[in-house]
Amino acid sequence: MKWLTHLIVAAAVATMIGLGLWQLERKAWKEELLASYDAAAGLDAVRYPIEPTESPYPLYRRSSLTCDRVEDWRHETGANEEGEIAYVHVAECLVGERRAAVEIGWSREPVAGTDWQGGEVSGLIGTDAKFGVRLVSDTGLAGLQTSKEPDASSIPNNHLAYAVQWFAFALIAGVIYGLALTKRRRDEASS
Repeated sequence: MKWLTHLIVAAAVATMIGLGLWQLERKAWKEELLASYDAAAGLDAVRYPIEPTESPYPLYRRSSLTCDRVEDWRHETGANEEGEIAYVHVAECLVGERRAAVEIGWSREPVAGTDWQGGEVSGLIGTDAKFGVRLVSDTGLAGLQTSKEPDASSIPNNHLAYAVQWFAFALIAGVIYGLALTKRRRDEASS
């Protein structure tokens, strides 16, 4: 039965070390991703809306579109250019045959800007929970203030901390198991 305990602890420690190594790989991947987002500012504008299967999304790139018709509205928590938090207003637009999310601006009112019927919009592509990406207008439309420009600075890269945690868990598990084995040997020797 002792061999089963040894096997379980060894498997647990190996798994924790493996998870730590995986987090180090994720750290390198995230650094490359963030560098590509930083470089996006200097790249040419891209077409939006994009194909649903297109990956990776062209985040933080310039784009423009013509919203032919507003199909629906979403009002979400967001920031303006000064960093004040209140509401951003997202129009779900029909662009030709495709749907696209367009953040038209910011206000303190939970439901504002809904009189905007569409038109030309230029801005930066940011993330969107429903569509994956949204175009954030460079200027506030329909009397709204300009929303905060999307940027990658809010994307965390805490994979090194997670790796250190997994390695620490593996070390702690190994030390505790070693102490338990030492105590068992002492108890067996004294009896």
